[in-house]
Amino acid sequence: MSETVNLPALGESVTEGTVTRWLKEVGDEVAVDEPLVEVSTDKVDTEIPSPVAGILEEILVQEDETVEVDAPLARIGSGSGGGSSDDAPAAAEADAEEPAQDDAEEPAEAPANDEAGDSSTEGQELSSEQVAAEDAEEQGSGESTEVTLPALGESVTEGTVTRWLKEIGDDVEVDEPLLEVSTDKVDTEIPSPVAGKLQEIKVQEDETVEVGAVLALIGSGSGGGSAAEDKPAESAEEKTETSEEKSDAQSEEKSEDTGADQSADQAEQSESAPAPSSEQKQEKPAPSAPASAPAPSAQASAPGEGYVTPLVRRLAQQNDVDLSTVVGTGVGGRIRKQDVLVAAEAAKAKQAGSAPAPAAQPAPSAAASAPAAASTVDPAKRGTTEKAPRIRQTIAKRMRESLDVSAQLTQVHEIDMTRIVALRGKAKVGFQQKNGVKLTYLPFITQATAEALKQHPKLNAEFNVETSEITYHDSEDIAIAVDTDKGLFVPVIKDTGSLNLSGIAGKIADLADRTRNNKISPDELSGGTFSITNFGSVGALFDTPIINQPNVAILGVGTIVKRPMVITDPDGNDTISIRHMMYLSLTYDHRLVDGADAGRFLQTVKARLEAGEFAHELGL
Repeated sequence: MSETVNLPALGESVTEGTVTRWLKEVGDEVAVDEPLVEVSTDKVDTEIPSPVAGILEEILVQEDETVEVDAPLARIGSGSGGGSSDDAPAAAEADAEEPAQDDAEEPAEAPANDEAGDSSTEGQELSSEQVAAEDAEEQGSGESTEVTLPALGESVTEGTVTRWLKEIGDDVEVDEPLLEVSTDKVDTEIPSPVAGKLQEIKVQEDETVEVGAVLALIGSGSGGGSAAEDKPAESAEEKTETSEEKSDAQSEEKSEDTGADQSADQAEQSESAPAPSSEQKQEKPAPSAPASAPAPSAQASAPGEGYVTPLVRRLAQQNDVDLSTVVGTGVGGRIRKQDVLVAAEAAKAKQAGSAPAPAAQPAPSAAASAPAAASTVDPAKRGTTEKAPRIRQTIAKRMRESLDVSAQLTQVHEIDMTRIVALRGKAKVGFQQKNGVKLTYLPFITQATAEALKQHPKLNAEFNVETSEITYHDSEDIAIAVDTDKGLFVPVIKDTGSLNLSGIAGKIADLADRTRNNKISPDELSGGTFSITNFGSVGALFDTPIINQPNVAILGVGTIVKRPMVITDPDGNDTISIRHMMYLSLTYDHRLVDGADAGRFLQTVKARLEAGEFAHELGL
């Protein structure tokens, strides 16, 4: 009898984990508590031990797939079960042939029922009761399982279906992505809770439903007597469709390239610089139904419209692989991790002994790298009209509401960052070796801001006009704006005022990376008391940012540039010196914050940065 290995609870706030590496293969012997698989979560990477001793009979979740806590990862048996696992495909093939022979006598009987019927009435032997029970449950029960909209965060009450990844009649595996859902906080994929056929879609694309609503029904597919008669025609159509999809995907699918180089100051100024993002979580191929690829993949014929997961895109960037030249071997021609690795090895073999690719060379200047900056919208869309994505609709609504509810003004101060630039130049190599993240300018600015908020609590407050009350927050929960190709997200660093420089740098890097790769949780995108946006990462000197409600202020960070400045020495003598200068723009709600309040706050931040007294935190 087989034992199921489930994903255990890995922390109070951890709800899911990603399988990063299997330490055993199907057929391997495992001992009790022997490490079986490596799993990564937002909080920790860990190994999952085997709860029993036996033979690894089946792996249910492949590498790079993400599943929820308590989801089955694998099955371990005594060894006889492993045989049944191997024999099951053969038995299924035999069962599939028998209905074909019996079609003349029983044309109305569906293949799924044939398999279940053969298992029970014709006495076909399976090597364990477990496998027989599973076959009966998954293929012959005829019952449907409801797929509901799960809770996607504490403050999320509804979601909008943006795209179905499967069509009615398609086969789906357990935890295989079924549809994409968008909320006010995050876009995500909803996996199938069971294996079977998609029988009915309850909620169409662009429809909004509440949490808990039924999205679809999944069953064995044995719903009608005409299934056996219709299958040959459907199979032919599916084969044709799959052939067309593969041809389209191989010849026309391209990935959006947003990895343009910038100047040294701009590229390293902040981890919140524009970076590529894509759909979430790698879709699991369905080996038992290669013909039932999602319909949207057949339409991905224009450059830049192909489905490329964050893992694949990041892997391609790390290996300098042009995704437009990679032939995908996944469902519908999708590019998988293995495809990128193969392409990288081929490129290395071809370029052995040659100079590095120009794309890997640092840009000499901002002016030289500017033309390489890519838009988040494919130029091929010129002259077309499309429905705005859910996240863009939400951003538009929130920005308009912010301007409607508050009286917003912007004040700009100039900061001399010369000491910070010199300090960072001395410490950045050792800092990265010690902490594992780059030392950018944003942590310095964030720490100075958190300290200033403690001195000026009016900027870290909330004004309720309906109750005529002012709430002064007891912690500095600073939200950092992160630019992705889907739009602007604002994850929050909780209790920023309690963190040192390295802690803030690590938080910024972690939140920015997970936001760009759609790994951020909805709860991490809410609860901020003050916001910082770094438009200097794209070369902007200053801007007039819009307040993120219900905050009363937002700080905009401009790019750092060298300029000749007049410097007065202690004796009152003036000299002209080349300095590293930066503009800080503070947009504030004039209902609560006066211009003088804003000025005092910015003067505090300015004094902290220009003093540059961070050496003790950097070990210098």
